[in-house]
Amino acid sequence: MDNLAGLMVLLFLAITFLQSGYDKFVNYQDNLSWLKDHFKGTFFDGKVDISLKIILLLEVAAGILCIVGMIELCMNNGRVYGKYGAVLSCITLLMLLFGQRVAKDYDGARTIAIYFVSAVIGVYLLQ
Repeated sequence: MDNLAGLMVLLFLAITFLQSGYDKFVNYQDNLSWLKDHFKGTFFDGKVDISLKIILLLEVAAGILCIVGMIELCMNNGRVYGKYGAVLSCITLLMLLFGQRVAKDYDGARTIAIYFVSAVIGVYLLQ
């Protein structure tokens, strides 16, 4: 029970990133098409395909690290993988936030900021 808050944050991040990664993988062409339009006229124009692949890999890696972190936290009170998962979640969210700001999608950026607060709390709890 001492680790309940950390477990909840890790579960939140795992669900968030694994679902998002799954959606990007399954609907790759739809996401790519939408994002190409979203970033048209920005310096990401022409770099959307590689950027989407990088974000997809980071999201899946963050989600997996969070799941492994939950298992480690339950098994031996370890916090290494969970902390790595929370930190990678923060980095991924900062990349997404940067993209939304470049695209001038301030509502999207605001939503990402909410997720970022949860991820930072996870980093704090897992130190």
